[in-house]
Amino acid sequence: MQAQKQEIRGFKKNRADYEKFLTFDPITEEMELNMGPQHPSTHGVIRLVLKTDGEVVERVIPDVGYLHRSIEKIAERNTYMGFMPYTDRVDYLSAMHANAGWAMAVEELAGIEVPERAEYIRVIVQELNRIISHIIAVGTYAMDIGAFTPFVYMLRERERINDLIESVCGARLTYNYVWIGGVSHDVPVGFQEKVIEFLDHFDKVLKEFDRLISFNEIFVRRLANVGVITPEKAKHFGLVGPNLRGSGINWDLRKHKPYSIYDKLEFDVIVGQGWKGQLGDSFDRFYCRVLEMGQSSSLIRQAVKMMPEGEIRAKVARKLKPPIGEVSSHIESSRGDMHYHVISDGSSSPYRVKIRTGSFNAMTPLEEIVPGMLIADVVAFFASLDVVAPEIDR
Repeated sequence: MQAQKQEIRGFKKNRADYEKFLTFDPITEEMELNMGPQHPSTHGVIRLVLKTDGEVVERVIPDVGYLHRSIEKIAERNTYMGFMPYTDRVDYLSAMHANAGWAMAVEELAGIEVPERAEYIRVIVQELNRIISHIIAVGTYAMDIGAFTPFVYMLRERERINDLIESVCGARLTYNYVWIGGVSHDVPVGFQEKVIEFLDHFDKVLKEFDRLISFNEIFVRRLANVGVITPEKAKHFGLVGPNLRGSGINWDLRKHKPYSIYDKLEFDVIVGQGWKGQLGDSFDRFYCRVLEMGQSSSLIRQAVKMMPEGEIRAKVARKLKPPIGEVSSHIESSRGDMHYHVISDGSSSPYRVKIRTGSFNAMTPLEEIVPGMLIADVVAFFASLDVVAPEIDR
C-alpha cells in the first residue's frame, strides 16, 4: 500500500502520466451482426455478415447460396421446350425476359425464324414486365428507407399490369408465355386499347410518385452521396443494367446490340447524372429505374401502334433437336444483361447450359464500398442495387 501511494505521488509530479493513470481504457472488440438470411432489407433469402464497431460497418461478407436449385443441371436433363417453365424462376420478377432469353438462344441454335407479330408481342409483354419489376424495386426501396405509403401506391399499378398480362397468358408472376418460335397465345381482342388506356393513367402516376417520394427531402438525403460507384468501378465490378447506367455508362443492349424489333423503336438510354449528389450514388441508381419506366411506356405505345397481323409462332418440332453447336444469347432484362450460353450435342436436351444474370455481379461492390458506412446506409446502398435472390444462385 505504501509503495502504491509513492507511485501515485510520483505520477502527480508528471501531470500527463497521472491523467493517463486515472483514465479508464475500455476494451473494444468487433461485433458481428447478421443481416438475413431472412431480413426485410435483403430482398430475398440472402445473408450479409456485418462486422461493426458500434453503428459503423468495418466489413461486410455476402453469404449467398440459400436458393441454389441446380437450375443449369435441370436444363441439361430437360428438353429444350420442357425447360421453358423453369426459366420463369431464373428471375421471378422479370420472368418474360427470362423466357425470351432462353427462346432466343434455342432459336439461334436451331435456325428458327420468329414471326414479326410475335416479336412485337414479345416486346410489349417484356416492357410491361420491366415496369412491374421496377415498380417493385422503387416501391420496396422507399419502404426500406421508412416510407410505406409509396409501396402501396405502386403495388396498385403493378396489379393493373398483372391484369393485362393475365388476360394474355392466364398467369400473374411466372408466365411461361414466350415459347420457342414465338408466343403461346395471341393477345385477346381489345388488348391494345386496354394497354394504351393503362399507360395514359400510368404516366400521370409516375409524376405523382416523383412528388410523393423521388424528390422528398428526407428520402433524397438518405440516398444522395451514399454508396458511390464510379464509372471505372462499375465496369470493374461487371455491373449491368440500371446499376451500370446509374454510374453514367451509356450501355443498353436494346440500343447498342439490338435484338428482336428494338432497332425499329425509338427510346432514350437513361444514365445517371448525379441528380442530387455524386454521379453513381444510390439516388442515381434509384432514379434511373423511375425514368426507365417512362421509356418502357413509350416503347409499348410504339409497339402497339406498329404491331402487324399474322402468325404468332413458327412451326417447331415437338422434340426439337438443334444441330451440334453453341450459341450465346443476351437480353436486356430488368436487372441488365441476362446471358444464356447453350451447347448442343445434337440430341433433344442441351449438353451444357450456363446462365449469367445481373444480380450475381451486383453483389461484388459490397465488400469494397460498404466499409465505413453506418448500418442504416448499408440498407440504402444494398437496396439501390435491386438484387433478386434467385438470380444469384445457380
